Amino acid sequence: MQFTRDSHAAVADDSITVTFRLWKRLHAKVGGRYTVGGVVIEVDTIEMMPFHAITNADVRRAGARDRDALRARAAHAGPIGDDTLLYRIQFHVVGAKVEREDAPVDDEHVAQVAAKLDRMDARAKIGPWTRRVLQLIEDRPGTVSTELAAIVGRPRQEFKTDVRKLKALGLTESLEIGYILTPLGKRVANT
Repeated sequence: MQFTRDSHAAVADDSITVTFRLWKRLHAKVGGRYTVGGVVIEVDTIEMMPFHAITNADVRRAGARDRDALRARAAHAGPIGDDTLLYRIQFHVVGAKVEREDAPVDDEHVAQVAAKLDRMDARAKIGPWTRRVLQLIEDRPGTVSTELAAIVGRPRQEFKTDVRKLKALGLTESLEIGYILTPLGKRVANT
């Protein structure tokens, strides 16, 4: 779940404990944990509700000064009328983000992950892609996924799915816009 950079501190200090999202489909789950700035949050509840049913207390919990500010913040995904259904997501901070830089990157682990990438490449209908994507992210950190997908000639959603596979192996990290390689990702990219 993404939050604007200017709201990270308020999420971290529990000033923001609710968010409203205008999504076509749900992008979070109850019990799911998500990194926001330097902390990890866990989703407590998710419900759909019309904009007009949002309480003043929830406006404050969402970090907005008033309903108009909340409407404007959520409207980047589309127009919001009083009857527009939004996801109301309540969450709490569970702890500090564990920096991947803290994890040791030994030669054996690098070799195991590199072998896993080789197997992924061998099974891929599009041919070898893993190291190409890692190299692209290393060369263009913080670049929007639409641009990266165009460079490799892939549809954006397919490209993002591939990056998520690399992230699950601890090779990439998502930014507000784009991605970066973790220390493990940098080692594996050059194998």
